[in-house]
Amino acid sequence: MSESVVLPALGESVTEGTVTRWLKKVGDSVAVDEPLVEVSTDKVDTEIPSPVAGVIEQILVQEDETVQVGAVLVVIGDGSGSAAAPVADSPAAAPVAAEPVVAPVVAAPVAPPVAPVVAAPVAPVVPPVVAAPVVAPVAPVAPAPAVTTPSVTSDAGYVTPLVRKLANETGIDLTQIAGTGVGGRIRKDDVLAAQSAPTQAVQAAPSAPIHTPAEASPLRGTTAPMSRLRKVLAERAVASMVSTAQLTTVVEVDVTKIALLRQRVQADFVAKSGGKLNFMPFFALAAAEALRVHPKLNATIDGDNIVYHGTENISFAVDTEKGLLTPVIRDAASLNIMQTAQQIADLAGRTRANQLKPDELGGGTFTLTNTGSRGALFDTPVVFLPQVAILGTGVVTKRPVVVTDSNGQDAIAIRSMVYLALSYDHRLVDGADASRFLVDVKTRLEEANFEGLLGL
Repeated sequence: MSESVVLPALGESVTEGTVTRWLKKVGDSVAVDEPLVEVSTDKVDTEIPSPVAGVIEQILVQEDETVQVGAVLVVIGDGSGSAAAPVADSPAAAPVAAEPVVAPVVAAPVAPPVAPVVAAPVAPVVPPVVAAPVVAPVAPVAPAPAVTTPSVTSDAGYVTPLVRKLANETGIDLTQIAGTGVGGRIRKDDVLAAQSAPTQAVQAAPSAPIHTPAEASPLRGTTAPMSRLRKVLAERAVASMVSTAQLTTVVEVDVTKIALLRQRVQADFVAKSGGKLNFMPFFALAAAEALRVHPKLNATIDGDNIVYHGTENISFAVDTEKGLLTPVIRDAASLNIMQTAQQIADLAGRTRANQLKPDELGGGTFTLTNTGSRGALFDTPVVFLPQVAILGTGVVTKRPVVVTDSNGQDAIAIRSMVYLALSYDHRLVDGADASRFLVDVKTRLEEANFEGLLGL
């Protein structure tokens, strides 16, 4: 008895999918709910589980092939279909054989450079680092403090012509030598010892860390097809830039109070939530609250109409191996800091593990992207339709800034600072609208009145 497994509907607007990788081959056994195949759509990459237990008899859709929802992907039987199995082996063999072909193409350029790049510099460097000369300078350097004592200057007259001549020939400064003779007299041996000191210092220099070039990427010198997700992202980015009028406004925010708040409550927060408290939940909550006051930033253009959304559903960018995905925190303005942090951690983790439901990627009304996660000060993020705005948060860094106290006196202090960059569609949002929104977000973050919203 055989049963066909079809491509299921993976979201309301999903009509087709591309088979990216088969996890089973003809002849393999499969259990109920065991992952069978990886499928990519324009919204999500996901694994299709087997609805039945049995043996793979036929694979009808090959890797990189795109089919409509409802198309038969594979036939699973009880293993008794001896005639069906050999027939199915033939088409299944192609993708299985195709996988190893890609590996040598990618790996071949990497193998040769690894040996010379990593091993070659190490061989000559190790001796000076481990060798005794690194330790040797420690002993003779010990008398150095005596150089600054009054005896050094006062004994300058106790130098014989022979010693002075030797010092001139060797380029030794007698005022920098502490004599070891009677009454602090500088002797010939003192000059010779000083002459050897620079050599020992040079020998000690190799003890500094040696730069080792990073290992080259295996993608160097190769050609690979764009994934379906990358194609979709590319098409949407170009469509957004062509059909909208985008520009970016940036403000600088002092988040020192939030930094101090995080330090104070971090232990309790980890104990109660299971995760660390970073800056992202504060940015998300401040943005969500500001969106309620500035609905133009939380709207959609529909022809000649403007649709102002009734909830603040914040998409946030997650960097994955396959590309950028944006899961959604729904009704973000109604959440506290702990709830927001937990949702961010959960959605980001499941996004990277390909465990998101398609609907968890849809319905966003505004986007937040953490540009500073890799150290960038700020960028000019691209607005993705149908949204009209996206807020980029830069890296939080400590630097000296001018602050004014309650008496109006200015001073320079070390503060935790961050840049917030808002990109928006100028067809709907004016520069004044963007500035008012950013100022409200800035004020909320700098006041840092989040004590009652921590969720502790």
